[in-house]
Amino acid sequence: MELLHVFAQHYNFFITIFLMVSGLYVVIARGNMVKKLIGLGLFQTSVYLIYLTPAKIIGGTPPIVDKAYTVYSNPLPHVLILTAIVVGVATLALGLALTVRIHEAYGTVEEDEIFAKEGEI
Repeated sequence: MELLHVFAQHYNFFITIFLMVSGLYVVIARGNMVKKLIGLGLFQTSVYLIYLTPAKIIGGTPPIVDKAYTVYSNPLPHVLILTAIVVGVATLALGLALTVRIHEAYGTVEEDEIFAKEGEI
């Protein structure tokens, strides 16, 4: 019963860790470059979630000074994550462009086949 209570209180962290491990597994275990980029995107998203989860303050208001409010939320983590999302999209676009170029040069996006063709040259 205690384990269920801990899970219920911190389910965001457990889901985020599951997404992180899943993304890392896809990056490591798959040879297809497009699948690796999808795994990288999944891993990046889990990092965003793990950074934003403690940033939410229940009952917190925007940081507008008023005598009626005493608990404020910090907007800085959200702003940083927006920047990280833009960088992540740019990284993904570059990775996809490189994958297209590799496919044009080698005719495949599978790492094993590319390494085999490199050995023939």
